[in-house]
Amino acid sequence: MKSMLLAGVAAILVPFSVSAHAQDQSSGTAAQEQGANLGDIVVTARRSAETLQDVPVAVTALSGDFIERQNISDPTDVPNFAPNITIEQQPSSLSAATIYIRGIGNNEPSAVSEQGVGVYLDGVYLARAAGAVFDLIDLERIEVLRGPQGTLFGRNTIGGALQLITKKPANDMRVTAKAGYGRFNEWYARARLDTGYIIGDVIKASFAYQHRQGDGFVNNTLTPSSQDPGSLNADSIAVGVQGDFGDVTVNYNFDYDDRRGTPAFFQLVATTPLAQDYYSQSPNYGGAPFLVSTERQGTVQQAGFTDRNGNFRYGSKTRVQGHGLTVSYDAIPELTLKSITGYRKFFQDTILNLSGNGVLRGPVVDFTSPTLVSIQDVVPYTGNNAPQKQWQFSQEFQALGKVGDFNYLLGMYYFYEKSSEFNRQALTIVTPVAGLPFLGFPQSVADGIAALNPDLATVGVNANPIQAFGGTSQSMAVFGQVSWRPSSLDDKLEVTLGGRHTADDKTIYLAGDVSPVQRGRRSFDNFSWLASASYEVIDDVMLYGRVSTGYRSGGINPRAGVINGFEPEKATAYEAGVKSQWFDNRLRLNVAGYITDYDDLQVQQFAAGSGGATSLIVNAGKVRLSGFEAEVTALPFPGFQIDGSVGYVKTNYKTFLFRDPGTNTIVDVADQAKPLYTPKWNVHVGAEYSHPIGGGDTLVRLRGDYSYRTEVYFNALNNTAPFNEDIVAPPQTNVRARLSVEGIDMGGGKLDVGVWGDNLLNQKRLVYGIDFGALGFAGATFNKPISYGVDAKIAF
Repeated sequence: MKSMLLAGVAAILVPFSVSAHAQDQSSGTAAQEQGANLGDIVVTARRSAETLQDVPVAVTALSGDFIERQNISDPTDVPNFAPNITIEQQPSSLSAATIYIRGIGNNEPSAVSEQGVGVYLDGVYLARAAGAVFDLIDLERIEVLRGPQGTLFGRNTIGGALQLITKKPANDMRVTAKAGYGRFNEWYARARLDTGYIIGDVIKASFAYQHRQGDGFVNNTLTPSSQDPGSLNADSIAVGVQGDFGDVTVNYNFDYDDRRGTPAFFQLVATTPLAQDYYSQSPNYGGAPFLVSTERQGTVQQAGFTDRNGNFRYGSKTRVQGHGLTVSYDAIPELTLKSITGYRKFFQDTILNLSGNGVLRGPVVDFTSPTLVSIQDVVPYTGNNAPQKQWQFSQEFQALGKVGDFNYLLGMYYFYEKSSEFNRQALTIVTPVAGLPFLGFPQSVADGIAALNPDLATVGVNANPIQAFGGTSQSMAVFGQVSWRPSSLDDKLEVTLGGRHTADDKTIYLAGDVSPVQRGRRSFDNFSWLASASYEVIDDVMLYGRVSTGYRSGGINPRAGVINGFEPEKATAYEAGVKSQWFDNRLRLNVAGYITDYDDLQVQQFAAGSGGATSLIVNAGKVRLSGFEAEVTALPFPGFQIDGSVGYVKTNYKTFLFRDPGTNTIVDVADQAKPLYTPKWNVHVGAEYSHPIGGGDTLVRLRGDYSYRTEVYFNALNNTAPFNEDIVAPPQTNVRARLSVEGIDMGGGKLDVGVWGDNLLNQKRLVYGIDFGALGFAGATFNKPISYGVDAKIAF
């Protein structure tokens, strides 16, 4: 049935592709809302302002008004409205995200790991995926750039880029406030003040604050509701200052996000028979019952952990903050000089909570006991990752100009960061008594335990490994791009060439249980390039083709006990598409098809054991990714809009090298490898109707959205992840809706009120899985149940 639905939706949408939601819908009158066309979309996909239809790049843009109406609170909601992008919040963290575009990304959240999709806030690169989830307040728009962006955006944009652009201060004084309340006692309140020009026509500023909190959506019987899994208490601040000094414009931005809460419940979904038998005996020893289930749970026990300061806790906390300073100087009408300076900090203190159970008890090896065994607390896996911290500085200079029929951008870029992580782990290794020598125990210990405990077949070994590491990263680049639009062809043709040379230098140290401390250093360089051509075959219909390359820096694996270096990844993407507008811009249709050759794929081979959650990173081979994105926006009549998208990604591994632990030989298992964090199909369909009521500026708006994606794998190989098939995220459907009345007169202000619902079909979806195969179990987080609420916004 669902395959038929996909085929039907694809047949309708395949000729079409473009952003469905970026048209200007900002606080206008009802008459403006009932406009006769879709309007223009302005993006900065090529580092300067252009209309979306003129940019030969596959881009989706979500406007700030759409973001606000849909109550999109952080980047994890974006895939509901944009094709071929996956953003999932990682288990045990309040702020770490896994981001993939067109099958390319990175799932490693460590303090020194590089992303595969670049995230930018007002032009400043956010280096750490561990700090990529934060509250989005006062955004002008979100842009999703698909395909390698190595020329203008640099390293680690091998899959694409996610741009977050904040609202600039308004020219006139303005105050807005919004509050909402929903299921699970979730509520938020935020306010923004625009000062308008406060020093002549020179300086203007904006100040915004938001508080958001809610109880969890899984009941942990060991904690109050405010500390249940899924609970959150967050404060966010955004400050913007703009100075207009004739030919010079200065923009300063500050953002701060403080999150405290308990990450979503991570429940065990599969175990080995040995682990199941061992932990299931917990009630016999006075411990909690052992929970393993493939069904989303509503009431559970989840044990806490004693943190680095000796405090027993359940929750986690993160802080993200940053400063950005952009200075633009219009030297002459044909030349603009720009400087972008960024400084950012990230801090995380996380209780790992990856056991999915209460306080379990069982027999463990204990040399202080006369029988060499005692009954103690046991745990599949938990710990305290703290502190994990990072700071970064970046500086970029750009020259944007025009000479005759040529437009150009030249630039230099510098980046430096320092990061570290200290991870105290706790785990129990379950083994038959006879298997103790394989864990390094003398045979005499195994014989003694067997003799003193004749009825004991299985025993646990409690371990408290420490992973501690840190490092620095320095990157320098020069880049340029030139576009030729011959005036003799009425600017219908554009040919673009670009290139970027990058030099990276990295250092790392491995400490904790690694003795002596291991130190390593690696350097890399790369040249990425781009060539594109576009032609407007008829008015408002543009064909384009482009070849672009990208580069994800190599490095040194922090999860290993030795210096495990790996080489950079490289991608070359071939893309062709059409961007078009029809019927006096009442129908916007685009399509983009691509083939990406992805080489030296960095693959994490998880290797949990007595050393904790360890892994190796290897350059495993080559993969070809191919597919398309299609989007459509239609305005059949004023006030009624239909939009939709469909994305397809085919993953074809050419080589995938794997070292067989049994034979210690390297074999090619390309035919067995799975696509990572990437559904083959994803679909979105939305419809919105707005209609004036009561005269004046008041209108009623109804919107509904349907999204669907096929299954998602979290590990490439079943032979390195024995529970891989147990933690596959199955095909998922989401339905959301919102009804609002907007523009109600309120004594000089305007009031908007709305009711909304999300996951209206109450789908129970596994959304993120981790295979701790060597420890005998795998677990996953599940989505939030059906939720609903009300909100109100007032503006003066």
